[in-house]
Amino acid sequence: MGKAIFQTEIIELGEQVDAFFEEGMFVLFGENVPDTLKDFCHFIDQKKVDGTIKKGDKLVVDQKEYLITAVGDIAQSNLETLGHLTVVFSGAKEAGLPGSICVEAKPMPKLAVGSKLSIVEE
Repeated sequence: MGKAIFQTEIIELGEQVDAFFEEGMFVLFGENVPDTLKDFCHFIDQKKVDGTIKKGDKLVVDQKEYLITAVGDIAQSNLETLGHLTVVFSGAKEAGLPGSICVEAKPMPKLAVGSKLSIVEE
């Protein structure tokens, strides 16, 4: 496996995170979450991104690997400035949301407080 360019962990869960889980996605956010999204987010410890997120990299969640198939235009800047990233488990070749990444369509992991996430260059 290549170099981890981003690493964090889940520090808190919104009360309604399962709503997006059922849609095949999860939403990460750092400290400044808009009130309208607060209940639906997985809160992360906001960290620096040490590289460029690109198609072909891997998202690793609690040691499970998911190939990144698409990266939205503002996904990286949102992650760096807000700790915000939407991860969609669709395998799509183009990100439907500018602040999202798409990963291969495998069963989604159930995130909990303490779950570890990283993005690894390939």
